Amino acid sequence: MPVHWTVSHSARLVVAVAKDDVTPADIERYFAGITADGAMAYAKIFEITHTPMALSEANLKALGERVIYYAQHGQMGPVAIVAASDESFAQAQIFAAAAQVRRPLAIFRELHAARAWLDAQPLPPQTE
Repeated sequence: MPVHWTVSHSARLVVAVAKDDVTPADIERYFAGITADGAMAYAKIFEITHTPMALSEANLKALGERVIYYAQHGQMGPVAIVAASDESFAQAQIFAAAAQVRRPLAIFRELHAARAWLDAQPLPPQTE
């Protein structure tokens, strides 16, 4: 599976790493998985540095539209995208522009900077 993620309920954090060829279906599985885990409102780190240019601009925009759909049906936590390569950074920018919902989103070149920023972001209140 090209997208691997872990959910920490105690930290309210999702850490995902994408490697190799990633398809829109792989990202959809990630969305479905964290939704099923009750983690959509958690803070998220999504590391995409090691993915080739597998997703087209149209696919990235479509995934952004999916995020908007998810946001209409529940709370979204802040997202820090780690994209160290120029190619992955450009992809992250296209996705971020298409996925504009009410939650903080930032793109970083380094994981430690992403985590520091994410730790400073407020999380949506927990719902029971």
